[in-house]
Amino acid sequence: MSLQGKVAFVTGGSRGIGRACALVLAEAGADVAVGGRDEARLGAVAAEIEASGRRALPVSVDLTQADQIKTAFAQVMSAFGRLDILVNNAGVTRDGLLLRMKDEDWSQVLQTNLTATFRCTQAAVKIMLRQRYGRIVNLSSVVGLTGNPGQANYVASKAGIIGLTKSVAQEVAKRNITVNAVAPGFVDTAMTQALPEAARAKLLERIPMGRVGLDREIALGVRYLASDEAGYVTGQVLHINGGLYM
Repeated sequence: MSLQGKVAFVTGGSRGIGRACALVLAEAGADVAVGGRDEARLGAVAAEIEASGRRALPVSVDLTQADQIKTAFAQVMSAFGRLDILVNNAGVTRDGLLLRMKDEDWSQVLQTNLTATFRCTQAAVKIMLRQRYGRIVNLSSVVGLTGNPGQANYVASKAGIIGLTKSVAQEVAKRNITVNAVAPGFVDTAMTQALPEAARAKLLERIPMGRVGLDREIALGVRYLASDEAGYVTGQVLHINGGLYM
């Protein structure tokens, strides 16, 4: 699954699944732009990519700001001259039961997870239509299909990403642009590491494979969907969850 000669942009690329995606895409031969707000972490990931022999571009961007998204894509095009792969990974949580959830917690999650995915996809498609080639991979979540108490905002955003994926896939398929989603289960990242031990043990009981996933395992699925080998795959949701949802 060589990505030699391809250019990728990974949002939320400074840590966790996003960082893993950036590194795995670089391993496959892509030059990679990594977007996020933590400039120090972005620089560290860019250094890792360059150490593997690929070009890298750290892009400081607040994805809740439409003008910053436009600037970020302009930076990628200025640096690389093309964009073949977009990985919409950036996401936040603001958990709370429905009756206690504040409007700002709802808005922040939807703006970062769903609206930013829409805006980034729109910006990428404008470029990819001219190229008549593109791969867009959106990070959803297992809870976008199962629901999860205390996460109405997060679940709504991740379910919305699946609907967005399927709609855009139908709009751009004839231009050799594929749009797919990856729905991870519970992955060993800072988000799940913050769970209390009792909650973590209870969670593991629900996973047939008896363990949480690794960020690299998610990234390998992203790499497949970003490759030419997946050229006839579009509008799909790839579930990587250890059997939690089947």
